[in-house]
Amino acid sequence: MRTDSATRAAAAFAAAGLLAAGCTAQSGEPEAAEESVPHGYVEGAEETAEAQWRLVMADPGGGLHMLDPATEEVAPAGEAPGAEHAATDGRFAYIGGDAGTAVFDSGTWTVDHGDHVHYYKAEARTVGEVGGGAGAWAAGDTAVTVLGGGDRLRALDRAALEDGKVEEKAAPAGEAALAYAGHLVTADRSGDVAVLDRDGEPAGAGVGEDCPDPRGQAVTRRGAVLGCSDGALLLTEGDGEDPGIAAEKIPYPDGAGAGPARGLYHRPGAPVLAGPADGGVWVLDVGAAEWTLLDTGPALAASAAGEDMPVLVLGEDGALRSYDPATGEQTAETELIGDPGGDGPPPAVAIDTARAYVNDPEGKAVHEIDYNDDLRTARTFELDFAPALMVETGW
Repeated sequence: MRTDSATRAAAAFAAAGLLAAGCTAQSGEPEAAEESVPHGYVEGAEETAEAQWRLVMADPGGGLHMLDPATEEVAPAGEAPGAEHAATDGRFAYIGGDAGTAVFDSGTWTVDHGDHVHYYKAEARTVGEVGGGAGAWAAGDTAVTVLGGGDRLRALDRAALEDGKVEEKAAPAGEAALAYAGHLVTADRSGDVAVLDRDGEPAGAGVGEDCPDPRGQAVTRRGAVLGCSDGALLLTEGDGEDPGIAAEKIPYPDGAGAGPARGLYHRPGAPVLAGPADGGVWVLDVGAAEWTLLDTGPALAASAAGEDMPVLVLGEDGALRSYDPATGEQTAETELIGDPGGDGPPPAVAIDTARAYVNDPEGKAVHEIDYNDDLRTARTFELDFAPALMVETGW
């Protein structure tokens, strides 16, 4: 393994400060009224001062592996025979194919209370399996995780997953879905958008907009987004007088010369999204409700780091490039993967608050990239297997 160690002490210090400042009892409360259970306590988990990132990978034979970038240790994580796709809701990894999807608890996750954040780690374990091919993508919150990609959507009970069981709460119709604002929002291929409760039953009025041929979904701090063939559907929570879900269509610019994005990828929570398309990479600034087309050439994968931060694009030539999402200007480039082709799934670009990770199946490696330092390769984790699939958990 080649390493170029980079300290994360500043991030740890900041996170510790948030924990100390955000989780103390409010002033003026009597000591007798303090909770006997510490704020943020989760049974069976250890609270930490910083995010606990993990990389869950699958080799071509279906073996699962988990890499801890902090310790550089790789551990076996179970089996997923016939794995063709991988997804995560931040804690659980869903890896599988048409025959079924293995559910793996990485044991790391984040709870965001808005004004402060809790980071946790627990024992990693295999949870079970979901049938029917669902699991090509995941969209979840603290109550449910919706899986899609097979013949139907599947909403899994998050509390049951945390207890080590796979329990289905609902199986709504649709091609895409979001767990948002206490509801499930689904879109079918014809474009009809439905607002459902957690059990998959109709809940309140619709959103008044359509989303034809849905492709991709994301939840950001500025609202939730469904990708559509004609643009994006931005969903936001209503105010006190109108507590429903409001919808705004963000169409692609006229005459852009590119097809729709094939998916939406971003640093978890960040309100800038990127999606490869025929003709380049689309970038959606959710806050500005505006699309920008990056002239990147054919792209294998892309993801956005956030507002005023770079968009990373892995080209078919194996080079990783960064772009300014506002201007579309290329800002850095590094030759990363020697032979990114092959019959397997394309590599992934996973971005967290400090680093990006790109799996290199042909090179049997994962590259850790400092995207704020001209795409410097901070470390290369050399493996004894080909990481054909990869997701990052801990968010």
